[in-house]
Amino acid sequence: MAIHRSLVIFAIVALKTPAISLATDFVVGDDDGWKLGIKYEDWAKGKQFFVGDTLGKLYHPKPFFLSTMLQFKYNATAHNVYKVKGDNFKSCTVPSNNSLGSFTGNDTIKLATTGNKWYICGVNGHCDGGMKLKITVLDGTAPAPAPSAASTLLATNFQIFLGVIFTITSIVIVY
Repeated sequence: MAIHRSLVIFAIVALKTPAISLATDFVVGDDDGWKLGIKYEDWAKGKQFFVGDTLGKLYHPKPFFLSTMLQFKYNATAHNVYKVKGDNFKSCTVPSNNSLGSFTGNDTIKLATTGNKWYICGVNGHCDGGMKLKITVLDGTAPAPAPSAASTLLATNFQIFLGVIFTITSIVIVY
């Protein structure tokens, strides 16, 4: 009887708990990536970035406790990404220190402090042509995004699966 009660409690908890909470991932410029002809100011509007988030490499759904990601995807033979100060952002001045640049075409940058962050393409004329991004990093953790149809379906399917497992286990234990 104690095993039966444990299974009932497990089933209730499993069915009431959402299976997965997905964080939001961003690719700079969405499907277009980091290239000329994109209005990155418009792209960044309405997005929130938080201390601890990472600008870069990962682009897949993940559990809620991992950081939101932002990825710079571009042709590494044609573009790059430099982290700059506000004045250099306005004037499109590329730093002489190459350690401030990223050149892989799939770059990661850790957001460790709050405030404005500025990024430009250091290829001649590209920043002036609009390849520049300014974001504001906030303190705290990212709010949970609204569930998508895919995550809701995944949670529902997972709950059904747990219900079937519970039912079969209960039948086996009772008989």
